[in-house]
Amino acid sequence: MGLWALSIGLLFFGFLFNLWHVAEQEWFRTHQRDTESLIVGRMVKSRQDGIFSAGGLTGSGIADFQQWISSNQIDNQYAAYLNEGSFDEFAPYMSQPGGQGIIFSLFDRLVPLSPQVKLWSFYVLTSLLSAIALTAIIGWFYEEFGGWVAIFVAGSAVFSQWLTVFGKNLWWSLWAFYLPMIVVLYLLRCHRVPSNRQFIKFGILIFISVLIKCFINGFEYITTTLLMMVTPCIYYAIFNKWRRHQYLKWTLATVCGSGVAIFFSLTLLCFQIGAAKDGFMDGVEHVVWSFGKRTYGEAQDYPAVYAASLEAGTMGVVITYMNGVFFDLNNYLSNTNAFVSNFLLKVRYAYLIVLFIFMSALLFLHSKKMMSERRQSYIALIWTMWFSILAPLSWYVIFKAHSYIHTHMSFLLWQMPFTLFGFAVFGSALIAWTKRNEEKSEMEGV
Repeated sequence: MGLWALSIGLLFFGFLFNLWHVAEQEWFRTHQRDTESLIVGRMVKSRQDGIFSAGGLTGSGIADFQQWISSNQIDNQYAAYLNEGSFDEFAPYMSQPGGQGIIFSLFDRLVPLSPQVKLWSFYVLTSLLSAIALTAIIGWFYEEFGGWVAIFVAGSAVFSQWLTVFGKNLWWSLWAFYLPMIVVLYLLRCHRVPSNRQFIKFGILIFISVLIKCFINGFEYITTTLLMMVTPCIYYAIFNKWRRHQYLKWTLATVCGSGVAIFFSLTLLCFQIGAAKDGFMDGVEHVVWSFGKRTYGEAQDYPAVYAASLEAGTMGVVITYMNGVFFDLNNYLSNTNAFVSNFLLKVRYAYLIVLFIFMSALLFLHSKKMMSERRQSYIALIWTMWFSILAPLSWYVIFKAHSYIHTHMSFLLWQMPFTLFGFAVFGSALIAWTKRNEEKSEMEGV
């Protein structure tokens, strides 16, 4: 429990205040304020016309979304909420159900406090839920690999600037991305080799957790979420040497549970859009149009502003994200040399990938001299880590156009959950290497 409390505390205060100065303060203060303002706009609209007005969708007090909301319009959203104002017009954002906006609108109606206090309490709640979600994952590493490995994983979360800037954002509700993975982690920890009854339970829990994720923050990073969700299955399948029929049943439960949840969520979204516009088919058309805009649609079928993203090369997009910064030492050290500042003090994801390759090899070599069960757990961890890299890559490749545009936010995906497993391998390799050297020293002393 001590590790849980420490982890939650470190993450919570980092998410809420940037207390550890992991991110540059102005970036932390303003990051994704535009999308968060859509939640604030939903609360204003709910107070004005009811929680399910405009289909319950998030949105802004503007005429339409032909152009993205400006800084002044963002400020007006917050001012309208904090000063208990109203909108003359409202443009719904139709690319996700906006369940977080509905829930915050409900809280806004039920809690008898000033708007200022309520908004702050929403930040506290979101930061706390995000901290608890990540701590649940850290707790799993503690149970499977011990305290030192859990400390490495916790440190990677605390010092990730991308987790820090997203942690309290009302729009993103970071915890919801990790919920399906957490459910699978602990279900398989309790039932390492699932029986037929557990597979049914497995499918139902996947359905519920994916449905909650889609309701809370829509289909944002959905491929990453789904692959992150099945990552624990890779670990337990290798560790417990599942048979072929167990793979097939697990796959069927995963596909059915998540597929039904996504279909249900898409249907709900189409009805919501239909309520805000002229009918269910308007929702279907918008979903199809939005999917093409974010993936590989024909440039001529979309406004000119999307041409560059639709025509961009996939490999170039992936390289851009590999060059992203995981942790910036410039926030702690003052250095005037441009090369040192940009290439040495900025810990990039490409550097981490190289580090994890080296540490995977080191852990594999040291594991050969261990007892069979511990060796099997390390082999499973290595395979699971390299499987987990598919989670971020899936979005960068499939939703290439979206990734091309959104380089101000999609670096977050490396933490879902590749870097968490990567630092687990890093910690495990260091511990194995240290123990091996200690054993050598003892034998030489004898």
